[in-house]
Amino acid sequence: MSAWRIAAIALLLAGCAGRDTGPSADIGTMAGDPGDPRNRARVHTDLAAGYYERGSMGIALEELRQATAADASYAPAHGLYGLVYMELRENGQAQDSFERALRIAPNDPDINHNYGWFLCQTGREKESVRYFMQAVKNPLYAVPWRSYSAAGLCTLRLNNAKEAEDYFQRALKLDPDEPAALLKLGEIRYRQGSNEEARKLVARHNKLVSPTAESLWLALRIERHLGQRVAEQSYANQLRRRFPGSSEYQSLQRGQYD
Repeated sequence: MSAWRIAAIALLLAGCAGRDTGPSADIGTMAGDPGDPRNRARVHTDLAAGYYERGSMGIALEELRQATAADASYAPAHGLYGLVYMELRENGQAQDSFERALRIAPNDPDINHNYGWFLCQTGREKESVRYFMQAVKNPLYAVPWRSYSAAGLCTLRLNNAKEAEDYFQRALKLDPDEPAALLKLGEIRYRQGSNEEARKLVARHNKLVSPTAESLWLALRIERHLGQRVAEQSYANQLRRRFPGSSEYQSLQRGQYD
C-alpha cells in the first residue's frame, strides 16, 4: 500500500470517528441507534474505509452506496468516494465526489487535504495549495503538518523552491519527524550547497522510515559532495541491493549525479 493511501485512510477514519457533519435525516431516533440514518451511514463508511485500505475498491464502492442511501448528507462518505475513484483513476467522478463533500462540509480539514492532493496529482498543483491551507485553518485539525508538507511537495513541482521551503519548515516546526518534509527540505539544502544540514535531514528521514531509492540517492550524492567515499559507497551498495530497477540506480550506473 502506498504511503499516501495509509495517510489518507488514517485521516478519513479519524474524521469519521470524531466528527458529525450535520443532523440525521431521521430526527426521531437517538444518535448511535442502529436505525439512525446517520449512524448507518457512518458504519458503512467505516466498512468502506477498511476495504479501501486493503485495496478492495469494488466492495468499498458498494459500502459507500449503502452509506449514501442511508444519509446522502454524510460528508465523509462522499470524501471517501473521492479517494476510491482517485485510486481507480476515475478522475471525473473523484472530482464530483470531493466537490459534493465540500459543499456539505466546506471546512472539513481531512476532505480539504485529500481534495488538495487529488488536484496536485492531476496537474493542478497551484490550485491544490488553497485546499491544504484551508485544512490547516481548522483549529481541530489533528495533523496540520501533513497539509503543510503536501503543500511543499506540490509547490516544489512548480519549481518554486523558496515557497516550498517555507511549507516544509512549517511542517517540521509542528512535527520534527514529518518524513516527506525532512527528505524534501534535505533536497533543497543539498541544491543550496548546505550539505551538512542536508545530511542531518536525510539521515533523520532514513532512521524514521524505511529508506527509499530517492532518499538513498540523495544521501549518496551528499556524501559524494562532502568527499566521504566510504559512506558514498555504502549508500551505493544499498541502492544496488534494494532498488536495482530504480531510475536512481540507473543514474548511478551512468555516473549522472546531478
